[in-house]
Amino acid sequence: MSLSMYQASVPVMQRRMRQLIGILDKAEAHCTAKKIDPEVLINARLYPDMFPLRRQVQIATDMAKAAGARLSGSEVPTSQDTDKTFADLKARLSGAIDYLGQFKAEQIDGSEDKDIKLTIGGQPAVLKGQMYLLNHAYAHFNFHTVTTYDILRHNGVEIGKRDWVGTF
Repeated sequence: MSLSMYQASVPVMQRRMRQLIGILDKAEAHCTAKKIDPEVLINARLYPDMFPLRRQVQIATDMAKAAGARLSGSEVPTSQDTDKTFADLKARLSGAIDYLGQFKAEQIDGSEDKDIKLTIGGQPAVLKGQMYLLNHAYAHFNFHTVTTYDILRHNGVEIGKRDWVGTF
């Protein structure tokens, strides 16, 4: 049996975002235990020219929602980037999980060869659905979710591979 576009997209991204909520829970607990202002971690970066944790989560959720929308032929939703607390970021992740949950397999399956129109680096581009999912949407989604993890780990939050991978 082959893997469908739906199976390769929606449940995978939902799972990663659920794991990220758990990681943010641990970050919040870390701040409480160590008496660290949560804003310190929310604004933390790995390097000065990189986005802070807050923006990493925002981009990851935007990429997940855009993938579901584009593959299904729906309008890509926009979000207000006003998240300032761990609660805000977890609510944003939950909202993205719920948004993806509205899609049915039949809306996304068969989109492998569908033309996906988007802007990359300020230039219009057209990618086939499978290329878009595997080489654009996933690349950005995974980069920003793992960077969120890395920022927290770098700042001493006691998280590890099990938190990232989860249980099966």
